[in-house]
Amino acid sequence: MKKIAKLFIISLLFVSMLVGCSQSKGGGKLVVYSPNSDGEIEGILMYFGDKYNIEIELQSMGTGEVISKLVAEKENPQADVMFGGMNLGVYNSNKDLFQEYVAKGDDKLPEGYRNKTGFFTNYLLSGSNLLVNTTLEAELGLDIKGYADLLDPKLKGKLASADPTKSSSAWAQLSNILLVMGGYDSKKAWDYVEDLIVQLDGKLLGSSSSVYKGVAAGEYVAGLTYEDPSVSLIADGATNLRVVYPEEGAVWLPAASAIVAGAANVDNAKLFMDFLISDECQTIIAGLTNRPVNTTIEQTNEFMKPFSEINLVFEDIEYVASKKTEYQGFWTEIWAEKN
Repeated sequence: MKKIAKLFIISLLFVSMLVGCSQSKGGGKLVVYSPNSDGEIEGILMYFGDKYNIEIELQSMGTGEVISKLVAEKENPQADVMFGGMNLGVYNSNKDLFQEYVAKGDDKLPEGYRNKTGFFTNYLLSGSNLLVNTTLEAELGLDIKGYADLLDPKLKGKLASADPTKSSSAWAQLSNILLVMGGYDSKKAWDYVEDLIVQLDGKLLGSSSSVYKGVAAGEYVAGLTYEDPSVSLIADGATNLRVVYPEEGAVWLPAASAIVAGAANVDNAKLFMDFLISDECQTIIAGLTNRPVNTTIEQTNEFMKPFSEINLVFEDIEYVASKKTEYQGFWTEIWAEKN
């Protein structure tokens, strides 16, 4: 299914919702900084803008770039919303960059996904996975099933990864690896991280998107990435790609958005937070290449593998957030030592 066809179907599904919508809210503009993929931008953000007649001013960049830009603009905020890339670890390190707000309907979400800090809104579940170029994989005679397979000597210099100190998806991969390859603070897990860094052979990509795009383009055999763009590529017709949910275990984490402190268009920013966890938006998400944070809403995208067929593991979100700076420091030290 091509992207245009997907968006057309989404439009048909929800056209009845648009008819007769109250325009008592909305209008004006919303300035958004986001690391999100095209599927979320087109299916959620631009849909929201159309629904409420709000002009969307979007700047796409990696999570680390978003934070750096927000810090640089702190005295004169230019953005209203950070759409995606937000989580407890990011918030704990940058509390002064965001404005307190609890979206309407937050109390209806599953307990573990509610806004407990008062500052950010969880709106979808994002999973870590490997994306494999099947053409290159076959040429090497490999069958990649999980993290352990990435240490095959044939893959040295042929793996794609972003920097977990800058990319939220790469950070999610690092915490996933630590959990399933021996335990967060175990020598076994950190030995694996060291071996993986050697396998990367000095190649660390500048953004999350460079990972899945590089695999799709045949620059790398496999990449450590996340579900949304990986499945999107296949849904859009890619025949040389395969999504691998690591057999050792895959984590799904809530992805969040937040209002920027000092936002000029704060009413529209609040409206966007409300929209993200509305039944309407959660149903849209269920039809995209994401999973709704409202787990009572059924997944409808045919390209999404059901959870029943995946080895799901669950991260200790608060513990990992408390260790983020330490773990990123360990990664940096190992990277410097091996390169």
